[in-house]
Amino acid sequence: MIRLAMEKDAEELLLLNEAFNGKGLATVESIKKSLLENPQEVVVVAEANGTIAGFVCVQIKKSFCYQDDLAEITEVFVAQEYRRRKIAGKMVAYAEEYCMQQYRVHDFALLTGKENDAAQALYRARGYQEEDEIFMTKVEGREQG
Repeated sequence: MIRLAMEKDAEELLLLNEAFNGKGLATVESIKKSLLENPQEVVVVAEANGTIAGFVCVQIKKSFCYQDDLAEITEVFVAQEYRRRKIAGKMVAYAEEYCMQQYRVHDFALLTGKENDAAQALYRARGYQEEDEIFMTKVEGREQG
């Protein structure tokens, strides 16, 4: 079942996030707080056999520069044992539909790794296209290489 994440999902989301992004980046409490208090983020989960099998996070960006909001898919993760079941595509589709219904969203953006062929295939199948942009980051207090 694909659905919006709920506060009760926080412990399982923490474990999935640690498998995806590493330990120490979130806590059960910070996840609960975000789910309850952050209206700019949409979190979708896939539930399989009573457990959370994966998640998608979408950030809703608002700017005076544009009439409509922009939805950026920031995280897509499916636990290893649930992969190759089209779960990621179903979660992304659910997130897109939800964002179009609940926000003034018509444009979706995302960032994925150059070597992540599986993710790129998923996004292309959903109609995403590469753009000729350069992604840059800056981390204060640490030299960039």
